Amino acid sequence: MVDSLKKELKITKLDTSKVNTLNAIANEFKEINPDSTTFYANKAMTLAQKTDYIFGLASASMNKGNANIILSQYKQALVDFNNAQMHYQNLLETTSGSDIKKVKNGLARAYASAGVVYSEVNNYSIALNYYLKALKIYQEIDQKNSISKAYNNIAIVYKSQGNLTKALDYLQKALRIQKQIEEPTFGVTLMNIGVVYFEQGNEKQAFTYYSQAQQEFKKTDNERNNALLQNYWGDYFKKQHNLEQAFSYYQKSLTLYEAIDNQFGASLALFNMGQLYFDLKKYNDALTYTTKSLDLAKAIGVIDQKIHSEKLLSDIYSALNNPTESLVHYKEYIIAKDSLNNEENNKKFLRSEMNFEYQKREALMLEENKRQQQLTWFAIIGGLLLLGLIFVTYNRLQIKRRLTLQKEVAEYEQKALHLQMNPHFVFNCLGSISSFIVQNGTDSAIKYLSKFSKLMRLTLEYSKGSLIPIDKEIESLQNYLELEQLRFNNKFEFRIHSSSAIEDDMALPPLLVQPFVENAILHGIVPKEGNGRIEVNFNVISNQLICTITDDGIGFSKSKAMKENSVKAHQSMALEITKKRLEMMESSTQQKAHVTMEEVQNIDNQIIGTKIIITLPIQYTLDTKPRI
Repeated sequence: MVDSLKKELKITKLDTSKVNTLNAIANEFKEINPDSTTFYANKAMTLAQKTDYIFGLASASMNKGNANIILSQYKQALVDFNNAQMHYQNLLETTSGSDIKKVKNGLARAYASAGVVYSEVNNYSIALNYYLKALKIYQEIDQKNSISKAYNNIAIVYKSQGNLTKALDYLQKALRIQKQIEEPTFGVTLMNIGVVYFEQGNEKQAFTYYSQAQQEFKKTDNERNNALLQNYWGDYFKKQHNLEQAFSYYQKSLTLYEAIDNQFGASLALFNMGQLYFDLKKYNDALTYTTKSLDLAKAIGVIDQKIHSEKLLSDIYSALNNPTESLVHYKEYIIAKDSLNNEENNKKFLRSEMNFEYQKREALMLEENKRQQQLTWFAIIGGLLLLGLIFVTYNRLQIKRRLTLQKEVAEYEQKALHLQMNPHFVFNCLGSISSFIVQNGTDSAIKYLSKFSKLMRLTLEYSKGSLIPIDKEIESLQNYLELEQLRFNNKFEFRIHSSSAIEDDMALPPLLVQPFVENAILHGIVPKEGNGRIEVNFNVISNQLICTITDDGIGFSKSKAMKENSVKAHQSMALEITKKRLEMMESSTQQKAHVTMEEVQNIDNQIIGTKIIITLPIQYTLDTKPRI
């Protein structure tokens, strides 16, 4: 590929085409020879500056940044990616049409690459910030392949922070997209999901995803990841105490790594086999494999693996009663560990310096945005003055209507309050409590007096507001029904149930349900021979809050025929007020709000009770309008 690009460079006449070709050559070298990447990127940058080719400058900056990541020159890599971001942002102001998507993609890649830099120095919060910026742009331009990569990067950050739940969530998002676009490498994501489940201790799910990944790797020529998967299988079977299977998979991993000359992976597989033999107390075999692991780790300069191998060798020689060699390797272990700590300290200094640069850059961008906003406000202020006059006039009319409606609502709510907590009810409750005291039921009386006090407090606390949380409404109904049980000598049982579909902050108008519960007691249960039962249910059906009050009393037809005038008047007032409140609610929310009443019949068409169904819009305690 490089040779064909070099031939193309020789025959290309246009400067912009030469810049693009130089950047393409630089990109080809980025993993095999980062110095060559820097060389060709610099040539592209020089030519792009002469011709003021901004897109070429941005691409060259990206190539230089990628090379510096591989060379561990993180600070310079960040400078390069910041330059790329600046160039792409400038292009956004001057580019239109189909090229916009190309520029936005470049800007997203610059953000994502900056995220990689911060991730490399363990600054995960800023890395996450850049990954999310990149994700937002990829979603804007609907570039699904890049969206899945961004999800994977975010998952890696969360996994590094130990937040396995979040990591799993983003890996699953990446997997869904990869399956949708038939991404050939989605087996890697399956494997990574399995790893997270394994670290969570969910071996069953880990097995499932490892197996799916294995099937995918069979379809593709992905030897590196297949070798890594065999290593994970070894860890899995080791945890299952199936050491023979574990060793077999570690051996498969080693064979695959050696076939592709991946010394890092081979060193890891050898170490795992050495550790396995050590656990089995086969110290001579453990010594053979661990020594090979250490030799490879030294050859490629992987300090982390060297630390583990030196420590295991020290333990092996100690088990073999060779304290001299054990001490030698333990000293090497300490030296390697100190070296790694020094690297971490250097990263900390670099992280602090990069944090300062990031904060300074963000402050400058914030100031620039502020200036832009001020200019925008000055440009449109004249139009706003004109619109303001229209708005004030219109707003006055709306305020007048709203105040009228609020006044009407307040009046009916106040009537509902008096209807519920009328003196007759209060005196009956107090009389019941007094009877308990006379009959030496002091403890029960105190208990129910406490419930009555709580009911009064809840009612007065929420009666002036427009909404009450459903859990508070249930608490109020619970207290009220227990008091009525006391009043009527346990004439009835009751049950209040809230569906799992009810969210914590869902609410309904206060003092709306209680009158129907009271009617169920007075008109349904009290006239009935024997005891009764009342059930109150809250549920969400078809984006509506449904409250159902069911009793097994005499039914409203029979109740009406009994001509109890005082109760009829009370019932009529309750229904009239409630219907008015529901009409106003339906008008203000533009959603259904109504009540229906039906008699419950058995298979012989005999009336065995009454069911009231109140249908309300879904509303929340922090909203002035329902969520749709």
